[in-house]
Amino acid sequence: MALNFGPMTNENEIMRDVWFTSDFHFGHFNIIRYCKRPFANIQEMDDAIADRVNACVKTNDVLYFLGDFCMGKAEQITAYRKRLACRTIHFTEGNHDKTVRKLQHLFASWETLSEINVVKQRIVLCHYAMRVWPHHAQGAWHLYGHSHGNLPDEPLSLSLDVGVDTHDFRPWHFDEIATVMKAKAAARESNLQAERRAVLSELADYDQEIGI
Repeated sequence: MALNFGPMTNENEIMRDVWFTSDFHFGHFNIIRYCKRPFANIQEMDDAIADRVNACVKTNDVLYFLGDFCMGKAEQITAYRKRLACRTIHFTEGNHDKTVRKLQHLFASWETLSEINVVKQRIVLCHYAMRVWPHHAQGAWHLYGHSHGNLPDEPLSLSLDVGVDTHDFRPWHFDEIATVMKAKAAARESNLQAERRAVLSELADYDQEIGI
């Protein structure tokens, strides 16, 4: 499904597929051990991630990357960026991006925290997970990385870890995230209704006790 960006993006009225991902850690051997990634070496990991991203994200699509791109010097960073076919990659900085920060021109934008709108859905992007975020009470989503799938998901929270470790080393399409968030919103509403019924039941029991 092609998506129309809302007024909070620089891509207003342009129809493109929108993707989200995080934590490639290109060139980072220790991440294989730390996160138990199913790769024998750096080349195997780098090839798998780049190939799977390119298989999903086309040249004219839009990719939001939420931090921890790669290890290495400027030459390696530039080479890794060239491996990705997508022209428009918006970058949200992670804790392993100090060197990448010097090459911001390789990306469409660079933020530490950003707020975007995709088909009228407000989304807050950050490398780190947050308990609350701007407009969360009004239905805004929060997408994050950093945790490599190790942070327990909050089933009633409209937040999601979009790192590659959570999705078979592939990016998340907006439609996939929308499906997850729809289920979470329904669960949250069901929980809220149950809490209301419980409160009303307690009030009814209290009224009966005092003879009202």
